[in-house]
Amino acid sequence: MQARVTAEAAFRLLADGMSRATGETFFVTLVAKLAEILDVDHVLVARVGDDHRAHTLAVWSRGEPAPNLSYDLAGTPCETVAGREVCLYPAGVQRRFPDDELLQRLGAEGYLGLPLNALDGRPLGLLAVLNNRPMQPAGLESEILHIAAAQASAQIERSQANRALQRSEAVARESERRLETLLNHLPGMAYRCLNDTDWTMLVVSQGAEALTGYRPEALLHNREVSYAALIHPLDRARVEAAVEEGIAARSPFRVVYRLRTADGQWRWMLEQGQALYDTEGEVKVLEGFISDITEQHEAQRVQDAVARVAAAITTRIGDGYFHQLVRHLVEILEADAGFIATFTQQGAAWQEEASVAPCHLTTVSAVGDGEGLEEHAFNLSTSPFAALMTTPECAEQVDSPLRWPGLATPQAAWIGRRLDNTQGEPVGIIVVLYRAPPETNGFASAVLRILSSGAAAEVERRQDHRRMRQLAYFDGTTGLANRVRFMEDLAAMRDAAERDLKPLGLLLLDIRRFKEINDLHGHQLGDSLLATLARRLQRSVAPGEALARLSGDEFALLVPEATPERIEQCVARMREVIARPIHLEHHAFSLRVSIGLAGYPRDARTPGELFKAASIALYHAKREDDGVCAFSVSMHRALERRQQMTERLGEAIREDRLALHYQPQIDLRTGRLTGAEALCRWQDATWGWVSPGEFIPMAEERGLIRALGDRVLEQATRQLLGWGEQELTLPGRLSLNISAQQFADPHLAEHIQRLTAGLSATAIALELTESDFMRDPEQAVTITRALRKAGFTLAIDDFGTGYSSLAYLRRFSAQALKIDMSFVRHMLANHHDRTIVETIIAMAQALGMKTVAEGVETAEQVAALAEMGCDEAQGYHFGRPLPAEAFAAQWLEQALDDAQEPT
Repeated sequence: MQARVTAEAAFRLLADGMSRATGETFFVTLVAKLAEILDVDHVLVARVGDDHRAHTLAVWSRGEPAPNLSYDLAGTPCETVAGREVCLYPAGVQRRFPDDELLQRLGAEGYLGLPLNALDGRPLGLLAVLNNRPMQPAGLESEILHIAAAQASAQIERSQANRALQRSEAVARESERRLETLLNHLPGMAYRCLNDTDWTMLVVSQGAEALTGYRPEALLHNREVSYAALIHPLDRARVEAAVEEGIAARSPFRVVYRLRTADGQWRWMLEQGQALYDTEGEVKVLEGFISDITEQHEAQRVQDAVARVAAAITTRIGDGYFHQLVRHLVEILEADAGFIATFTQQGAAWQEEASVAPCHLTTVSAVGDGEGLEEHAFNLSTSPFAALMTTPECAEQVDSPLRWPGLATPQAAWIGRRLDNTQGEPVGIIVVLYRAPPETNGFASAVLRILSSGAAAEVERRQDHRRMRQLAYFDGTTGLANRVRFMEDLAAMRDAAERDLKPLGLLLLDIRRFKEINDLHGHQLGDSLLATLARRLQRSVAPGEALARLSGDEFALLVPEATPERIEQCVARMREVIARPIHLEHHAFSLRVSIGLAGYPRDARTPGELFKAASIALYHAKREDDGVCAFSVSMHRALERRQQMTERLGEAIREDRLALHYQPQIDLRTGRLTGAEALCRWQDATWGWVSPGEFIPMAEERGLIRALGDRVLEQATRQLLGWGEQELTLPGRLSLNISAQQFADPHLAEHIQRLTAGLSATAIALELTESDFMRDPEQAVTITRALRKAGFTLAIDDFGTGYSSLAYLRRFSAQALKIDMSFVRHMLANHHDRTIVETIIAMAQALGMKTVAEGVETAEQVAALAEMGCDEAQGYHFGRPLPAEAFAAQWLEQALDDAQEPT
């Protein structure tokens, strides 16, 4: 198993897909995304029932959703997974479990299962990935699967909680229907009140003391305690209104209120009663029955509160979820303020030693006095809520006034609960605050207890999405935005520049010769160097600018409102930062940078065009000593021509449409032809003749030079054999240029022998420039000896322009030195160049090597070279390069005549 996309793309696909999946679509989206990212044949997620069977919630098979199914876990690999263990069978899973019909039907070869567990550790189900080929998950795949398993666990637990809530609501509705009948049989107090000023209680049943804590006689005739005075002040008006409404309607009344009992507690009472009328229709007495319904009422109250909050947050995720949750909690719990805060670093470390590991939190939502409050960061260990570090739930009255940012009034009490993720690690806290201590904590604690699991799951989901976004949009080595994030920023800032009618600048930065540092010191130190440089660059970025690492040693900077002055300042700032030495592992690195510049709207209109323009400018900057280059239209045209030339040259090589021209080489003592150099020429159907100075370097840069060199060898071989068939012989050898890329082949001798089959090796002289020899001198010694052993003659071309030492020159198996034309051209007028030519000739004579002067154009140069002892020469003075037929007519036929003349 191997993810079919990069790490960035994988986590972006998972984050984007799951952020839109809710309810019934969650599991279908999850299995589809996993199958796409991991490139596997089948994915399923299932819950495990008490019947030891797996019941799938979604199945993805062979690129499409499959029907859900139920199967017995016995004899399947899923049985181990359901027992809370990760289970991996890279191959042969059908042979291990021959009785598993599902494996046989799917054709699975590899299997990986992960358990799905609730917050309290109980098993919920399993996530299984199956492939019809062997699979071996790597680090990226494992991280994707564990994040997906955590998300699936949270969704199953959330669904179970919703179903339990719905069942509770149904039971509550049925209970309410029966309540009126059942209450007549509950312990309580029967009463009768006279219709007088005080509604004096006449009869109190023996249940009065159990109900109120007062003796019945204490309540009779209001002797000691007024029953009405025990009713909560906020409820009295409602009780009176209910009684009066019942009397006016001549119907029974029913009312719920709070009553302070003899021990000072507030209990919830249900009073049901009716008025009795005299013969004249006047109220004579009130009769009724009072029951204690505290437990039932609190339970119903909690259910109603949870249902109300759940209804408000069901369709929301992220910040919207938290804002609605806190706002409704504060209202329902009759609190003055409340907040949810999450840890800015992993909080589990406090359990080992809280004093050493402070726990920093930041509010994700806070409400106070009916208004939203600003984000606030604090340290839990030094806050009034520090008790939540050691206990999952706490309610406290503070000794000194608790002042919370944004609240005008200090708070006197709080009730809070810690939020733990599926691994039992703290991820946040949820707290409500009160200006005055609440009469009871039970209701608020119960509501917070029920809703905390959903809040914790949402925090974990949010953290998972943040982690996935981090992997998808940020570079792991430097922490900077990566290429994907940069391209999004580029599009957004380009749109803003267009809207505001302001220019936008783009700088692409490439660290020069960074590959050498990686090769010499290793990638680990190279990564440390990049990370250090990235921190420096990030600190130097001005407000509004956006910095990113695109790849390797390439960075990008977006500059809004990019006036020429600001761009100049940015370039100077970047160069100064990069030029400062970086000290790592006893090394000091001084870096240089190439910078390509482009701007909107001057150079491009779209984000893609702007990036392309800056890339073209960077390409040219790498070839400039200064290292800085701004885009111009001519650069674009030149690059287009190079691209077209690459395509046309490749086609010309494949179709053998290149030509060889031949330039004579002359013996300076006799004036006779001693050989020739084959020079490649290209005539394009549209462009005409293309200069070798243009297409040869381009072929080297674009990787075409090996194919070009092979064509030259093949064509030269055919030509020499063709002349032989015409009884025309080239005196000496035909010189052919070998590129550095060809010379890097350790089997070059065997390769050339295959290309020149049928031709004697003595007919060929191979030329390689001095600088190419010195790229790897030891390898050059080995290859040149192999070529000499094969019978080829070797010459060092452009000698004097490189840096070869005499020691290496002695070891190279070359027979000739070709003096570069740059020295020959000015040797008569420049004493320095003449001295170089004389030195090269003398050195070659000392080493027993022949010398060939290039670029000879005048008789005076011929005479001077002959006087110095140079052996051969070539150049326009003797003849220009000619096509094969013209060269044969002018030189080979003359050579044949000369050879036939009697001596």
